Amino acid sequence: MNDYLGIDTSNYTTSAAILNGDKIESLKRPLPVKDGEKGLRQSDAVFHHTRALPELLEEILPNRSVKAIGVSYRPRNIEGSYMPCFSVGEGTARSLSALCGAPLYKTSHQVGHILAALYSCGKLDLLKADKPFIAFHISGGTTDCLLVQPDDEEIIVCREIASSLDLKAGQAVDRVGLMLGLKFPCGPGLEALAKESDRKFKIKPAMRGGNCSLSGIENICAKMLKDGELGCDIALFCIKYIEAAILKTAEYALGQFGSLPMVFAGGVMSNGVIKETVQRRFDSAYFAEPAFSADNACGLAVFASIKDGCM
Repeated sequence: MNDYLGIDTSNYTTSAAILNGDKIESLKRPLPVKDGEKGLRQSDAVFHHTRALPELLEEILPNRSVKAIGVSYRPRNIEGSYMPCFSVGEGTARSLSALCGAPLYKTSHQVGHILAALYSCGKLDLLKADKPFIAFHISGGTTDCLLVQPDDEEIIVCREIASSLDLKAGQAVDRVGLMLGLKFPCGPGLEALAKESDRKFKIKPAMRGGNCSLSGIENICAKMLKDGELGCDIALFCIKYIEAAILKTAEYALGQFGSLPMVFAGGVMSNGVIKETVQRRFDSAYFAEPAFSADNACGLAVFASIKDGCM
């Protein structure tokens, strides 16, 4: 049976994955961020990828017969989308392709996220449907609601329905988490802290049509902290504000395009508090398992398999 290799070198994680039949083996390594810092410069991300990716490939590739390779070479499939960190994965994938003769298929980090989510929640059949579906890609770099159309050449084509007008959801999570003394990236720690709270909040998110504004979260949470409110309550408020914005955006998208399935991807969407509320509100909301929601290369291995005609 053939092995399909996926490679992803995002802003915060080095990832490699092998798809063989219906089984995926995934390896990933978070890039090191110094305590108290909000992220990495691109030059630092590139440096860490060049050290981590060979080590991951040395672990995952022995005794494999790679049939095709999928790699993310830019954040999104739109004009001007570029980040230097993706050049590490693309360059390595090109070298491997030339060495072993396996065809190389390139797509965006965003497409990889969506395909990983579809694989995880058992909804790859949406790629064969005659109608589009809605995808949310919510992370440190994006807070996007997308109309996704299956496509023979690109597998999926994404068109933006709505987005954040300013701060991205993952940025809000990390800034509030650092404010509370959590380790970056702060998503898991913020969720664990929030689950200690039993507060109820009435939140009206700032919206413009389906687009949300999340820049106020940091200021509100800073005031709550200054006023002596509990860290767990502040953490829950942050999560619930993002949740309220997602619900409003989802309602807007469904109002524009009718009752379509909704797939949720990206690191923020691994949050169990948000997942429970969204699935309770919408019947056709599908979430990836946390390992497939955060940055990973699984969707790129799936992309290679589909492009090679195996799926």
